[in-house]
Amino acid sequence: MSLRIYTDGSCLGNPGPGGWAWAIPNGIRAAGADPTTTNQRMEITAALEALRSNPTDDLVIVSDSTYVVKCFTDRWWSGWHRRGWKNSQGKPVANRDLWEPMIEAALADHRRVGFEWVKGHSGDRWNDVVDELATTAARTQEDRPPGP
Repeated sequence: MSLRIYTDGSCLGNPGPGGWAWAIPNGIRAAGADPTTTNQRMEITAALEALRSNPTDDLVIVSDSTYVVKCFTDRWWSGWHRRGWKNSQGKPVANRDLWEPMIEAALADHRRVGFEWVKGHSGDRWNDVVDELATTAARTQEDRPPGP
């Protein structure tokens, strides 16, 4: 059975101060901040931190970011590797510094990781929880280490 982890990123301005968060329903959660970032970077960071904080579990990352989810469900990462880290338009892949460790963590041989999209701001309880955590981190620029 896979552990479901909800993730979200937030940015107040784009670029601007940002925050990321992840939460295990009825379990631990974490959040962090970045003073100058983008929404896309915070979405990736949220999923990456969830993977890093739960390194041995089989996981399903639940995100409202199609950017994060489609990288895996549509195997964008495979094309990036094949094209030498160029996107389909031949330009360098944005946020490669985050994608590389995330892809490595998600594709590790010792576990299975799936990705699932959830519509943001649609009343999904746990998507709302991580949205609030990420927005608070962006606003306060305070980190929240893993805990209840």
